[in-house]
Amino acid sequence: MIWRNLASNMLTLLLVVLVAAAAAVAWAKREFSGPGVSEVAQCVEIAPGASLGAVSERLAAQGAISNAYVFRAGADYLGKAGDLKFGSFLVPPRASMEEIVGVITAGGPSTCGTEILLRVGVRETVMLLRETNPETGAYEEVARFNPAAGERPEAIAEAEQRGDIRLSLVVVEGVTSWQVVEGLRAASFLTGEVADVPAEGSLAPDTYLLSQGGDRGTILAEMARRQEAILAAEWENRAEGLPYANPQEALIMASIVEKETSVAAERPQVASVFVNRLRQGMRLQTDPTVIYGVTEGRGILDRGIRRSELDARTPWNTYQIDGLPPTPIANPGRAAIRATLNPDTTEYLFFVADGTGGHAFSRTLAEHNAAVARWREIERQRGLPADSPVQTSN
Repeated sequence: MIWRNLASNMLTLLLVVLVAAAAAVAWAKREFSGPGVSEVAQCVEIAPGASLGAVSERLAAQGAISNAYVFRAGADYLGKAGDLKFGSFLVPPRASMEEIVGVITAGGPSTCGTEILLRVGVRETVMLLRETNPETGAYEEVARFNPAAGERPEAIAEAEQRGDIRLSLVVVEGVTSWQVVEGLRAASFLTGEVADVPAEGSLAPDTYLLSQGGDRGTILAEMARRQEAILAAEWENRAEGLPYANPQEALIMASIVEKETSVAAERPQVASVFVNRLRQGMRLQTDPTVIYGVTEGRGILDRGIRRSELDARTPWNTYQIDGLPPTPIANPGRAAIRATLNPDTTEYLFFVADGTGGHAFSRTLAEHNAAVARWREIERQRGLPADSPVQTSN
């Protein structure tokens, strides 16, 4: 009888333990997979070589998770305890512990924290120091530096020496290869000399993730690799009957299209004008080629074109030469390359600014002259200098 009671008590105790264990597991699962405790976005920083234990304690301390033990147990259960990736990662509000584990073990570029962004633009190159606002998850500017216009702010100089921040480069569509090289030279966190400026048009405008001590030549090689791949893919999918003998000729035209308009929807129309002119044996007569003949890509003209420059014969001045210039005049983006190789079908032969940021397109010289007159009146009303001659055959 005693043994029977003892066995019954042991069985009851075991059942209680099992029920408690099941309840604990269910609770832990809800804690791990359910909505998180943070009402705001959190920037989770993973140091090189950090352990899961240290990371979980830090996450609990900053209020990103509710229980460090559950976080470690869940990561271990998923088989990701040893997969931590170095970087700073933005976790959205109310993210579950399971989602956070996925973020910090997936890898990829840092998405929050401190960032230096080097932006190579057509008009200027700027270096921005930015910090993530945890409430919005967006980067906010802390300091700005134009390498061509002044000394580095102390905050940027200090940040460039740190090894724990995100470094990125944005190359804008339409910049020249010289501008790209000068921008890279301005970044003291990069290394390596650039002996020669890459061929015009050979670099892909894009966003690039950089690393402390990264080699400038390697970065340029990656830009060239991307541009070559883009051009090859777009050439493969080109429309039939285009007046380009090879991808390089298409790249030259794409650079002109890129410089002629910043309105994305206009690019196929602009490309159609140049296709029509080439087919009719007309000179392209496009102002950006005149400007390139003056600057050769080393900066911007920043004034109107003079009559003497329109009349000067340079290798790129399409008012003076037939057909395409010998090289691109900038680095075109994918959209301009695609528009060049898939232009609209139109009868347009002319275009001129229309005062809205876009252009007025014309089929005949008479239509074009009327559009030019309207543009001249807009210039007069705005008090703009009319020192950039608009050719009636442009």
